[in-house]
Amino acid sequence: MSERTSAEVLSPGGPEGEQGAFGHRLQAYRRRAGLSQEAAALRAGISTRALRDIERGRVQRPQARTLQQLAEVLELSGSELAELLATTRTGPPRGAARPRLLILGPLALQRGRAPVPVTSPMLRRLLGLLALKHPEPSTQREITDTLWPSGPPSSHQSLIHTYVSQVRRLLDPGGPRTAPAPTVVRTPTGYLLQASRSQTDLGHFDELLAQAERLHRTPDPQAAYESLTQALQWWRGPVLADADPVLRQHPAAVVVNERRVKAVLLYADTALLLRRPEEAVPVLWSMVNTEPLHEGLHARLILTLGSCGEQAAALNVYSRLRDRLDKELGIAPSAEVRDAHLRVLRQQLPRAQHPDRPAPAGRTAAGPLPAQLPAMSGSYVGRLRQMRDLDALVSPDPARRSHVMAVVGAPGVGKTALAKHWAHARREHFADGQLFVDLRGHSPLPALRPGDVLAQFLRALGAPPDQLPADEDEAAALYRTLLADRQMLIVLDNARDAEQVRPLIPGARGCAVVITSRSRLAGLVANDGARQLALDVLDPDEARRLLGSIVGECAASAEEEAARRLVRVCGGLPLAIRIAGANLVARDTGIAGYCAELAGDDMLSRLRVEGDRRSTVRAAFDLSYLALPAEARRMFRLLGLMPGPDVSVNGAAALADATSAAAAGLLVTLTDAHLVRERGAGRFGLHDLVRSYARELVSAQEAHAARRRLFEWYLYHADAAARLLYPAEPAPGPSAGAAASAALVFSDHGEASEWLDSERENLAGAVPQAAGAGLPTLAWRLAESLHGFLSVGMYMGECLKVATAGLFAAVADGEPRAQAAAQLRRAECLWLLADRAQAVELFGSALELARQADWDDGQALALRRIGAARREEAAARPGCGHMPTSHDLSGRGGAVGSPESVAGVELIR
Repeated sequence: MSERTSAEVLSPGGPEGEQGAFGHRLQAYRRRAGLSQEAAALRAGISTRALRDIERGRVQRPQARTLQQLAEVLELSGSELAELLATTRTGPPRGAARPRLLILGPLALQRGRAPVPVTSPMLRRLLGLLALKHPEPSTQREITDTLWPSGPPSSHQSLIHTYVSQVRRLLDPGGPRTAPAPTVVRTPTGYLLQASRSQTDLGHFDELLAQAERLHRTPDPQAAYESLTQALQWWRGPVLADADPVLRQHPAAVVVNERRVKAVLLYADTALLLRRPEEAVPVLWSMVNTEPLHEGLHARLILTLGSCGEQAAALNVYSRLRDRLDKELGIAPSAEVRDAHLRVLRQQLPRAQHPDRPAPAGRTAAGPLPAQLPAMSGSYVGRLRQMRDLDALVSPDPARRSHVMAVVGAPGVGKTALAKHWAHARREHFADGQLFVDLRGHSPLPALRPGDVLAQFLRALGAPPDQLPADEDEAAALYRTLLADRQMLIVLDNARDAEQVRPLIPGARGCAVVITSRSRLAGLVANDGARQLALDVLDPDEARRLLGSIVGECAASAEEEAARRLVRVCGGLPLAIRIAGANLVARDTGIAGYCAELAGDDMLSRLRVEGDRRSTVRAAFDLSYLALPAEARRMFRLLGLMPGPDVSVNGAAALADATSAAAAGLLVTLTDAHLVRERGAGRFGLHDLVRSYARELVSAQEAHAARRRLFEWYLYHADAAARLLYPAEPAPGPSAGAAASAALVFSDHGEASEWLDSERENLAGAVPQAAGAGLPTLAWRLAESLHGFLSVGMYMGECLKVATAGLFAAVADGEPRAQAAAQLRRAECLWLLADRAQAVELFGSALELARQADWDDGQALALRRIGAARREEAAARPGCGHMPTSHDLSGRGGAVGSPESVAGVELIR
């Protein structure tokens, strides 16, 4: 079939539709019997083409023998057969003389089969607009702009009234009426064409298209094909083809033309499915001439021509479209057109089925609508914001609508649960069904290949198993073809990376894709237009509600404080909360008691459901950890040793004994896997349970070496910052050798201060960790370096904790002078915390330690502190008018707030 067939459009049966009353009735009886055209024709001993011609109204006087055979097959009663025969003799039904308005092509008004001339340009414009907007009213402004595109005359209101009256007379059939005649009525905003849908060709078309879309989702595509055939017969050209441009380009006309394109696309797809490509070719030729740049129409024309054996014509269509797109738009053909071209080149198309022969048993047939979503969980709470984000996939606003949404997050954070919950809640938006697959990207089982998933999806979409393409690219092209113009939801769960899911994303904009992954899938965002929805742990209130939904709200409310403590222990991780809730229900124990059981280093081992290897937090983490490269696994293990909530890139480099560039790359890998999260610019941390898991993986030897490297790095920088910001006498411990110049570490005071601020929690945590890890010298020296920063910044709680840990480390290291200094630090912290009695006691202890260490400066400072305390005590007695000054407290008149004193207490250097 070549371009000559472009003039061979579907045989007229739309405006002359009454002549097919017999065919329509016969078709209704066949559908009642539940038979396709092929099955009914085969049983009646006639050809499928003959039955199709009868039902389309092409045969007005069928042979009696044919009618008798059909009546037996369709099990018609005697009265039904008599009524059917009567329609072949009586002609059009009653009411056929009613006016009918035709706009799907040149404007025409008919009364029965007789045309009603409408010669006035103004009346044609008004009639066309009213029919175009039907069943909605046309506003006064629309009518004015349509009748007078260059501007209305001053008398336009009265002229509109006159034209409306003339249109009413045109529509009035005169004589006796068997049904209400169409007319024009006044509305508050304008005028409305009052007519039934059957009195306009657009109404007929819309009803048949809606019927075809419904039937398209049933197991019998033949019924949909017949409805589409009848719908397209009403078209005689573009909407209002002979009207003025102002009417042809009206938004309502554009929408109607788009519905025609939609019907033709569906018609072509169904023809290919039924192996009748030759029937779609004439319609497609007509449409590509009307829509010369529509790539979907050209793709189907290429496929239908190729399926008819006309490869040269198909390739010529592709070449002409490619050249035209390049010349007029400067773009290349879309993936859909390229896929069609490739299939023709490879001769991977179903051949046309001869319509006179019944289809073989293995013919492609549509099965039930895919509905593959897994069962919903018993309870789901929270995630309202994320549900709203996912609703962008079904937004009625094209500007806001998304096509692909990637839900990413850490193991156990609830990605799959969110995707399933949203998919079930929005099923009504996907009338053509839902596809679901677990890609096993992070699973004990091997990850699924895209080709395997495509085969699974193609079978679900009705493709015969023995005709599935072996090549993955060809399978993806067929997958996109079958999904064209469908409204389907595709859920791709547990994806490994972008390459695994990219072939599974359909080209049809009516389809929506939800992907869940532990990877960030940045490639899909950058190259495929996907939107990323990052999922974090539940907030405390959501976590508490989730626990209540599992154990019962009454039980959770009875132990409210314990319930909130339990969800904090679980870190807000939905998987951990669900496991804890399941254990509480199974054991029938109290929440407070279960919280006590979870305390300790082996919490992850207890967060498991007995007898279910999948229901453990550790198993979820294992899958992500084992998927990492060896160097990334090592970095992950070592990050569990962080003394604070996060670490910088340089800190991670020190921890792993790597360069900063290498550390940055490993941190990006871990962040992509959602095992590490970037808490701030350039700072990386772990979720509490993930951190516990990482610490379990690291060996004692590996941990000791890594901690030493990190703490030495902290000491080096903290000491340089202290010497730059708080210059004074050297620390009271033994010399550690020549320290590097502070100027070589920090460029100025601001950089040193900023580093101390950003690392404060890490540094405060490093001192007790170093003391407990067998690194006492590092511990007390780091404590000394930090004292000025913590005390000046008034971080008194941390200051006391650091000084106490420094004292224990100095005792363990056998350094008397360092012990005396640490005791002085502790006493100063307590003094500033207003615990005067304890502070004086510790100053006395520090004095004794300084004497044992033969440390004169330490003894003098301790004595000054004790003297200042006694003067303050005396001044506070009744009748004493003297109040202590900064001179009294410091012993040597240091200014309050100076680098050497804080609130009048001199710092030790």
